[in-house]
Formats: sequence, C-alpha cells, structure tokens
Amino acid sequence: MNYSEDGRQYHIGLKEGDAGRYVILPGDPKRCVKIAQYFDDAKLVADNREYTTYTGYLNGEKVSVTSTGIGGPSASIALEELVNIGADTFIRVGTCGGIDINVKGGDLVIATGAIRMEGTSREYAPIEFPAVADIDIVNALIEAAGMSGTDYHAGVVQCKDSFYGQHNPESMPVSYELTNKWEAWKRLGCLASEMESAALFITGSYRRVKVGSIFLTVANQEREKAGLDNPVIHDTDKAIKTAVEALKILIAKNKK
Repeated sequence: MNYSEDGRQYHIGLKEGDAGRYVILPGDPKRCVKIAQYFDDAKLVADNREYTTYTGYLNGEKVSVTSTGIGGPSASIALEELVNIGADTFIRVGTCGGIDINVKGGDLVIATGAIRMEGTSREYAPIEFPAVADIDIVNALIEAAGMSGTDYHAGVVQCKDSFYGQHNPESMPVSYELTNKWEAWKRLGCLASEMESAALFITGSYRRVKVGSIFLTVANQEREKAGLDNPVIHDTDKAIKTAVEALKILIAKNKK
C-alpha cells in the first residue's frame, strides 16, 4: 500500500480519524459541499485530484462525503483507501440514464445489483461472481425513498466504461456488440445505465464492507425513441436527501 510520510492515503489524502465509518460517494467533487450541508459541523478535510472529502456528523455519528470522479477505477481507489482508514458503510449517490421504459427523468433508481460491463471489477473477481448491493443499505434506501414520496425503482443497473458508447453506439467500431447487449439489458428488465456501482459492489465484497447506490435518472433515451414523455432532470437533491436519510436509518439500527 502507498502512504505518504504522515500516514495519509496516497490518493484521497486522508489518514485514520479523518473520515467516519459511514461515507457518501458522489462522483462530482462539486457535489460534496452540497451533501455536506446536510451534516452537522461539516468541515473540508482533504482535496486531492478528484477526491474531495468533508466530514461532519449525523445523529451524533461521524460521517463523511468523498467524491470519486468518473468511472470504476477512481471509485474503487476511493473505496479501498477509505476502508484502509476505517470506513465500512458506503452509499454512492449519482446520476443514471433510464433503460426500462417505466423509468422517467426525475425518478430515483436504487441498485440491487449491477451488470459488470466494465473493466475494473474484472481485476478483482471472475466475471461469474455477481456485483450485488448490500441488502441492509438497499432496504434503508427503499425505506427512505418511500418516506420522501418520490417515484423510485429498485433493481439491476448496467455499468459501462464508455459514456459515448451508450449514447452513440452506432459510431463505435464494436457497435454490433454494444447494440446487441443493450437490447439484452432491456429484455432483462435492467432499469438504468451508470458507471461506478459494479466496481464498488465487487470491491466492497472483496473488502467485506457494505456498499449501496442510489441515482437520479437524468432522462431515458428509450422513452425518447418510443415518442413518450422524456423529462430531462439534473437536480440531484432528491437522491442526496434520500441517501442522507438512509444513513440516519442505518446509524439508528446500528446503535440498537
């Protein structure tokens, strides 16, 4: 493992005591300050590369938010290094694009598992091993989403490494594979597409920690193709509030 001289983790710039055991993981560093506003006494504790971290308290328990950047490689690095300093419960908060026709822009998606159409998880586990979210976090997210009154869906999401491979598959040399697999995901009831959960779930399995994910659906290209209403929503506040409430639920259960 790579450490600096004062014991800080090489990429995230944190040492033991800097972060809580509960961590929210957005992709965008700019989203960290928005999430930290829901914490008590939140303070910026590190800002290195794509990794920005604020630490504060929820219901008296130390909690943190650490950004991961885009994609599985940087997300798995953040998770590994946070586990190294004592974190054990993680909720990814991000955005996704709908695949299932019933998932509309503005809906929340809670991942129960992820399709491993990316590269990071393959360096941790054979492809036969499933990328599955922690059941306690899934249940807490569902409970929190239900309390909010927001439309939500829970199920399998697809993870990829190429954003434009999803949105312009016909332009890619491997268009035959991308389009055929996309049709398979639709037939299998896959809810949405994003980029980090498969790597996080597999890394979490390896490190024996709890990981879950919730997303704001920005839009659904399948609804647009079908001529259906396709709202485009970018405000992630509902997803953030749901993740924060889910952490409160988990903290309360763990205290019991």
